[in-house]
Amino acid sequence: MGTFDRYLTGQLLTYFGFFSLVLVAVYWVNRAIGLFDSLIAGGATVLTFLEFTALALPNVIFAVLPVSALVAILYGLNRLSADSEMVVAQTAGLGPWRLARPVLIFGFVVAIMVSVLGHVLVPASRTALAERGAELSRDVTARFLKEGEFLHPGTGVTVYVRDITEAGELLGLFLQDRRGDATRTSYTAERALLVRADTGTRLVMFNGMAQTLDVTDRSLVTVQFDDFAYDLAGLTGGDTTRLRDPRELPTIALLRADAEARAVTGASRAKLLSEGNLRFSEAVFAAALPLMALGFLMLGGYSRLGLWRQIMAAVVAAIVLKMLSNVAESIARDDATLWWVIHLPALATAGLGAVLVWYSSLGARAFRGAPA
Repeated sequence: MGTFDRYLTGQLLTYFGFFSLVLVAVYWVNRAIGLFDSLIAGGATVLTFLEFTALALPNVIFAVLPVSALVAILYGLNRLSADSEMVVAQTAGLGPWRLARPVLIFGFVVAIMVSVLGHVLVPASRTALAERGAELSRDVTARFLKEGEFLHPGTGVTVYVRDITEAGELLGLFLQDRRGDATRTSYTAERALLVRADTGTRLVMFNGMAQTLDVTDRSLVTVQFDDFAYDLAGLTGGDTTRLRDPRELPTIALLRADAEARAVTGASRAKLLSEGNLRFSEAVFAAALPLMALGFLMLGGYSRLGLWRQIMAAVVAAIVLKMLSNVAESIARDDATLWWVIHLPALATAGLGAVLVWYSSLGARAFRGAPA
């Protein structure tokens, strides 16, 4: 690698790291607000929130890296052109394809990062996130053992415990169940215990009262009891089995799309094949975006306003190609024989970049700000 290649590649990677950090932070904060509300309202701790956000980061980074690569190449080359560094490079005899070499190296590095995330880190993090979520939903003890606060461990369920003894006995329990459309039931008990069984967790209440309100005729039925067992299976998910998300499976299993993979995910063969091929096409798309951006920046004549028209053209082209990628993904999900359609937008991005660079090499100099 020559001196110019190392210099330009290093500059692009620096900008890429900066914009990736900014975009990941913005994306993460946007998602973390909703996650924080849902977890804390359910009685989870701040450590649990941090654990969930850490597991969600690989998926966020996977979505952000192609955008960061595009922004980095547009900002970096525009800045080098404004500082006349590209003029010096052109004067030294560096043609369009010579300028494209460090850009291709940069795109290759980005593609490696996207591939590692898509094939390894994102599936592993999604599996860990799903398993941790299922474990948290079953851990009703942590949700109930919080005294002096109204908790909402499930949709339509409110729990309040006045005091908790050292033995784990709940004193002054209030439980309201609003999950039914026709009835609303409120339970009060002097004390209660959480009992784990093979079939699930039960809340055993002693010396209490149940008040059931019929929403239709507004009638109220009151029942006093010495002891009563409330089944929490419906609240926390009694069925411990779950269908895995196709994005959790290894790439080989997705491309194979056999009966076992379809059984554990409940997805069709077309959906599995599309997900497996999408991981490859995303890497190609991320590698092709810098080359396409370089091709657009080489178009047009000199302007005192800079390269903003070429930058806008590159951004619009990237948006259109990404929309075409979404359309191709939808087509591939419906027909297993059309899995190859997913690769067309990424290949079109690379082809467009190559054509633009080739056009600039026909005699029209790149970055027309260079002196004649």
